[in-house]
Parts: sequence; structure tokens; C-alpha cells
Amino acid sequence: MLEAGDSLPNVTLKDAGGADFSLERFRGKPVVVYFYPKADTPGCTNEAKDFTDLSSEFAALGVPVVGISKDKPAKLKKFADKYGLNVTLASDEPGDACEAFGTWVEKSLYGRKYMGIERATFLADASGKILRVWPKVKVKGHAAEVLEAAKAL
Repeated sequence: MLEAGDSLPNVTLKDAGGADFSLERFRGKPVVVYFYPKADTPGCTNEAKDFTDLSSEFAALGVPVVGISKDKPAKLKKFADKYGLNVTLASDEPGDACEAFGTWVEKSLYGRKYMGIERATFLADASGKILRVWPKVKVKGHAAEVLEAAKAL
């Protein structure tokens, strides 16, 4: 997994509308990038809603928030519409961003091993340098903790 001091990888993603974009488009401003396993599941929904609830405060700081999963763009659009989410949701269907950030990991559930996205968040400065990493995120209170770190920039 990437660490503080590393640079944000320049990966191409798709937004909820299916249009290509790169994390490079955020160069010149700090950015929060968070990875979540699957849209419209309880933990991922709560995390997205928490970031949405604080989105005006992130915007006031000039810090965009990007949530990345391997869901298809159409599923992300449905997810955003269903819950009124106003953070940028991005599709990494091929898994390039997950690989580049180191969030595609072996997981275990009831003794069964499988590959999946580790919930993690990265805060980068305007030059794209990662300042803080939250691996193995616990959802409750996480968005507020990230906001406090962004305020310190």
C-alpha cells in the first residue's frame, strides 16, 4: 500500500457517467481519495453518506473527495442517485488504481480467502504528494477524522 511521502499514481478512472478522468485533474489542489469495496452495501453506503454530509466543509477547504470502487459506472450513478451522494464516485473496473495504490489485497471471511478492496483513504497535497494514509478504515467517524486532517493543510 502507498505510504505518506509517495506520489498519487496517475491512473485513469471512469466517473459515474462513464466518462474517463485521471487523478491528474486534481493537481494544484489537495485531494482525498478513498477506496471502498462495493457500492450500496451498509459500510460503503455509510462511508459515502458521511463524506457527503461533510462535502461542503471539504469544498470550503478546496479539497475534492473521490471514492473509488470496482463497480461499473452505471451502478455508481444509481448508488449516488439513491442516496443523494455529492462526492465524486469513480469506477476502477480493471483494477489499475487498486493495484497502484495497493488496496487490492487478499481477504478472509469465515476461513475463505479471496481478493478484494481494502477500505483505505489517502490525503494528498496540491503537488500530489500523499500526506496521510488511513489503512483498514473503520467507517464510524472516519470522514470527520479525514476532514480534521484536511483542515491542518
